[in-house]
Amino acid sequence: MNKSSIGRALAGALLAAAPLAQSAILLAQASDLAELSLEQLASITVTTASRRAEPLVDAPASIYVITAEDIRRSGANSIPELLRLAPNLHVARADNTQYAISARGFNNVLANKMLVLIDGRTVYTPLFSGVFWEAQDTFLEDIDRIEVISGPAATLWGANGVNGVINIITRSSARTQGALLAGVGGTRESGIGGRFGGAAFADGTYRAYAKYTDRDHFNLTSGAPIRDASRMLATGLRTDWERAAETITLQGDGYSGDVDQAPAARSISGGNLLGRWTRSLEAGSGLQLQAYYDRTNRDHPGTFKEALDTFDVELQHTIGSLPGHRLIWGAGYRQAFLPADRNLRWGNVFAQDQIALLERLELTLGLKLETNIYTHTEYLPNARLAWHLSPEHLAWAAYSRAVRAPSRIDRDVFFPGAPPYLLVSNTTFDSEIARIAEIGYRALVTPALSLSATAFHHDYPNLRSVGLSPAGPVFANGIEGRVQGVEAWGIYQVTQVWRLTGGLVAMHERLRVAPGQVDFGGLPSLGNDPNHIALLRSAWDITPRHQLDLALRHAGQLKNPVVPAYTVLDARFGWRVTEGLELSLSVQNAFDRDYSEWGAPNNRAMLERAVLLKAVLKL
Repeated sequence: MNKSSIGRALAGALLAAAPLAQSAILLAQASDLAELSLEQLASITVTTASRRAEPLVDAPASIYVITAEDIRRSGANSIPELLRLAPNLHVARADNTQYAISARGFNNVLANKMLVLIDGRTVYTPLFSGVFWEAQDTFLEDIDRIEVISGPAATLWGANGVNGVINIITRSSARTQGALLAGVGGTRESGIGGRFGGAAFADGTYRAYAKYTDRDHFNLTSGAPIRDASRMLATGLRTDWERAAETITLQGDGYSGDVDQAPAARSISGGNLLGRWTRSLEAGSGLQLQAYYDRTNRDHPGTFKEALDTFDVELQHTIGSLPGHRLIWGAGYRQAFLPADRNLRWGNVFAQDQIALLERLELTLGLKLETNIYTHTEYLPNARLAWHLSPEHLAWAAYSRAVRAPSRIDRDVFFPGAPPYLLVSNTTFDSEIARIAEIGYRALVTPALSLSATAFHHDYPNLRSVGLSPAGPVFANGIEGRVQGVEAWGIYQVTQVWRLTGGLVAMHERLRVAPGQVDFGGLPSLGNDPNHIALLRSAWDITPRHQLDLALRHAGQLKNPVVPAYTVLDARFGWRVTEGLELSLSVQNAFDRDYSEWGAPNNRAMLERAVLLKAVLKL
């Protein structure tokens, strides 16, 4: 029996056995965010905007929160699919495992201007400053929330937080006690996973998880199959100790998988270990020390191999004893070892102060100095003005400078591996700079309606181009561009049991070769973005045990290469059979048999209609 058959058999066995376990289920149903009012949702605590806990309604940034309840009702089975819930992100699936995910333009499967964090651990690769999404996996039922910032966050989170930050935050192990099993089987994929949490010594708690996912290959527009079927196994462990004003977290993950491709399957594996110590001090002050080690192995036959070891340590100090100020500062150091013969080092120090100018007017000033081996010291300033018109209404404006620091591909690449080279290294490639102005408004308009809107203008004076040198083509900084637009979303509580969530992004992107420069192919590769995307989600509790969730997604036409505009309806029916057993039936792309979101015409994957049956059992 092959791995695909094993995965389907395991998922099918769990789904078949679930009804038989009803009588043994004694766990009481936990309260969830579906039961919260919009006032309570607006007060959800977020940490990404200011690196400290604050209510969402007070965060002066364009931030959207995907809650645990959103995740449960999404029907999604991977982190990239979950990110479709954020109206400020453009998510396009290129094939079985590859995604193009970005905010405010420059989208690509190698998108390099979005910073992605999982529990404080940076997951972008210094190879190209982007994310290998197929390697980012965890037990979805353990995710507490995903905070998505569209716009710069470099002052607090560093270089590469140019167009946004995606911060995936899992629950404390104290909130994931007991056993939970989840299985999914469907027309395109299957999987099974489990988690168990319990008490540890010295007032601590722990949890451990394991999951296996098997996804079928996609087809081209011609109907021919793509060699992109994938299998992934992921495991993890987390422990937490809470004593008075002190919290200690120790967690780690491991994964291994393979993805079919020609001439041979590519393999990925790795693991990480993270420790975090947090202590609350007097007058709202606090200390946090975090360190992690991350190991990544990738083998893409015929293309490249990557063996990456990353060490990262960071100290953060919040000072709450200064009248009229909320000051946070910190420092960090990261080192990455990328054989052969290249070690990368980053150091940083940052400070940000939130100053009360008037009773309802606050000014935030921040600056990060970050060093790297290529361009040495980069300065990343940020200024924000927040006006609390009332407890339910916030208006804000911001100006920031962010950079996308050079990666190994920008500075060190020789392609192919032997002469004649189509691309050679360029030791003068500089950081891509972004200067961003924003103005935003967030409000709880009525107890049944909340809104958020942001207008933005991004200026890029030196984007990556392909120029010429005496040795051959090189990456250079010969393109300039501007992106401007508006993003808005809202939640409307139609009735006590029916909630609508909608969002829209409309933007204009203008890129051109800078005066006096030449470009031999960089402009088309900078990104392929629709000028508008829209999302409408409906969550309806038909009865206390039956739910119907609909998501209507629309993206405008992509221009280079051309991908037609599309509108997709995803549907999910959920049935809470008992207090501990939930079944759900999801249909992805209910409108059409198949469609495409990304890719050149001769290599474009068709996303076929998919049906998934999922069971989640709490023991």
